[in-house]
Amino acid sequence: MVKKYLILYFLLFSTPLLLRAQQYGLFNTRTLFDGFENPAQKTFVLDSSRKFASNFLLPYLGLNAANKGNNDLIRRAINEGTYNAGNLPLRTGDINTVHENVNIYLLSFRIFQSYKWQKELGFSWQLRSDGHLDYTNETLAILDSYKRFDNNPYDDVFNNDGYAQSYHQFSMTYRENYNKKLAFGVKLSLLSGITYNKLNISDSYLHQDFANDLISVRVKGIYRSTFQDADELSARNLVPTFRNPGMALSFGTSYQAKSGVFMMANLKDLGFIKWRKKAYTNKINTQVFIENLSQKSANQVANEIADIAIDDADTSSFYSATNAKVDFMLSKAFTLSAPDFTYTPSLIVSKNLFYKGGEAAFVSKFKYRDLSVSAIPAYNFNNLFFMGLQGMYQTPNFEVFLGSDNLFKTVSQANGAIKGDATVGKGYNGASFYMGLGFKFGNTVEHPQNSSTMPGIDDEQQGFFKRLFSVFSKKR
Repeated sequence: MVKKYLILYFLLFSTPLLLRAQQYGLFNTRTLFDGFENPAQKTFVLDSSRKFASNFLLPYLGLNAANKGNNDLIRRAINEGTYNAGNLPLRTGDINTVHENVNIYLLSFRIFQSYKWQKELGFSWQLRSDGHLDYTNETLAILDSYKRFDNNPYDDVFNNDGYAQSYHQFSMTYRENYNKKLAFGVKLSLLSGITYNKLNISDSYLHQDFANDLISVRVKGIYRSTFQDADELSARNLVPTFRNPGMALSFGTSYQAKSGVFMMANLKDLGFIKWRKKAYTNKINTQVFIENLSQKSANQVANEIADIAIDDADTSSFYSATNAKVDFMLSKAFTLSAPDFTYTPSLIVSKNLFYKGGEAAFVSKFKYRDLSVSAIPAYNFNNLFFMGLQGMYQTPNFEVFLGSDNLFKTVSQANGAIKGDATVGKGYNGASFYMGLGFKFGNTVEHPQNSSTMPGIDDEQQGFFKRLFSVFSKKR
């Protein structure tokens, strides 16, 4: 890969091609995904479910990305494989946005531990990736050709701000009922970093001097990365080695009121990764002169500008925060015309803590016996509107679901890519897809009146959270 694409490899061009949301239609469904993502949630049903649950290495797959700004140019690059910024307007001050999220549960395993406190213990292995970038039109233009720029000075021309991070997440989850209405759960995770990129340009300047056949470029900011050349990346990078170790914590609680109102709150993935000393850090504060323009190609000039970020980088370790977020959910189920036909509206708000982004979603779930369909309109805080749809078949011992948090954009994006036609679709570019499959096996977790082998029948010991909170109450 040529140098001019290195800086934006993960920050721009890779992200729209990945297929960010949290699959809100799966919240409060008691699926395996719900139990691991929302730690206080139950996944077993008394008298019906079996004791163990797993996806048996059949991935829970969630992919999502969107790009807002320069929509036609990006759509043409994706659908037709051509890149031409010749008509891109400059000096507008426009800031474009791209963001992505990947969450894949490679393996999940959950155990029903105790009837009395509804204790559940789970283990999982996830592959995570997330990224966000604010970028200027001029950044795309310089990748095409420096000849797009006239001889007047350009201020703040490359003021881009973004990151992309990927890692493995190995987790243990535990949940229990505090009483009949209140429940708590926790998720402890060990992380293994894969790749990290961060670019933050706070000041930049470009002036093309035709008389002296040169370009003057000034840049101030910071660039961090775990690689400088695409050749450093291979399939071996996906193997978890813990050379870039980290930790994360999730904590959740849920409350079921007598009125039927269900409330849930979560603090998710609060943690960090320590990137090893071979990672690159470049604190940029320099001005360069690219001379003899008439003797250089557009690619050579773009490469020399890109080199400003990666030249003279020091190798040193550093820490990065995981994309922690807070969630809140409010929901209530209503019985419709038939006893087996229910409607459950849910309001969900999610906000990132350290990085830009967040969403508000309204889930309308219609369920008849084991089948359910959910419509999920959502507003992304980057001023994007999504319309999602999810279908699910779920019994106490089996679940399968398929959905998209951005259905219409996904269909048009896929249609245009298949046809290789940039005229298919309009507005911002986006795509989203998720699916999952889970099974339960082992002995049935029957009620104590029906079985003498029920886990936790003789469990007289208080639950973990009940003992924990009682310690604090005694101190007061």
